[in-house]
Amino acid sequence: MPRMDAGRRITLPADQCSEVGLGPGDEYRSFVADGCITIVPMVAGAARGMLRHIVGDPSVTDEESLEDALDESRAC
Repeated sequence: MPRMDAGRRITLPADQCSEVGLGPGDEYRSFVADGCITIVPMVAGAARGMLRHIVGDPSVTDEESLEDALDESRAC
């Protein structure tokens, strides 16, 4: 079972990395959704469909959404 070390580094199982084509030195993105961390290799189309379960609010404009995101980032 992989564990997080004191530096918050995680060693991913080699078979899982091979399955998704992730190798040493490859770039990836990580996301938190529904309490789970998801790691996605940085390749064209790798994240396609990943957020399909998220329902947007059509009453919120793009500008309002951006303002809200900027407000949240300033609070950190």
